[in-house]
Amino acid sequence: MLSKNQIKFITKLGQKKYRLQEGLFVVEGIKTITELLNSSFELYQLYTTKEFNGATEESVIISEADLKRISFLKTPNTALAIFKIPKQVPVDFNGLVVALDDVRDPGNLGTIIRLCDWFGVKDLVCSQHTVDCYNPKTLQATMGSITRVNITYTDLDVFLEKAKTPIFGAFMDGENVYATTLPQAGVLLMGNEANGISKIVETKVSQRIAIPRFGTLKATESLNVATATAVLLSEFRRGA
Repeated sequence: MLSKNQIKFITKLGQKKYRLQEGLFVVEGIKTITELLNSSFELYQLYTTKEFNGATEESVIISEADLKRISFLKTPNTALAIFKIPKQVPVDFNGLVVALDDVRDPGNLGTIIRLCDWFGVKDLVCSQHTVDCYNPKTLQATMGSITRVNITYTDLDVFLEKAKTPIFGAFMDGENVYATTLPQAGVLLMGNEANGISKIVETKVSQRIAIPRFGTLKATESLNVATATAVLLSEFRRGA
């Protein structure tokens, strides 16, 4: 049976400040945990209600009642693991990089991480106010793709200033992406769900691109940022 202190310690990791303080994050679900166990991520502790194929000396068998106490899900998924947050590594400008300007929704970020994995984007750069990639909801949405994408949090304005490749910003009034010649190396900059790309980083954009609307009325205000990222990444990879 887990002690009150253990339960408190684990549940506090649901908050960003404690994750950063402890250098740890929580992952739930057999698939995602297995993905991380088979990656370079370092396991700190594994809690499971039954024998786990990737069981190690850090594994602890607990009751379903205890799992419910520490889980961040409405329906706990038989296992919960704590991993160590890895150290950031330098961004590789030789390929396509995705940069996010204050994306706030955990589900959007998780989906964008999966998209980067799908389209072979190795580096995802996030502004310091973008939602934490180790947020439990974000991790669920990545479905394990977080193990194959290098995620960096930094001052986005400074990062873009130092970028060695062209920066393509997604705007409603940009050039039609379907009529634009796109390189294999560059930075794709996506903005906040409500406000788009901020004025501060907009000045660093080399080329403004847009996904045109084809409806008769053209009344849709905008696309979800994750959906827009999918469309744009597909265009960057066309003919690759």
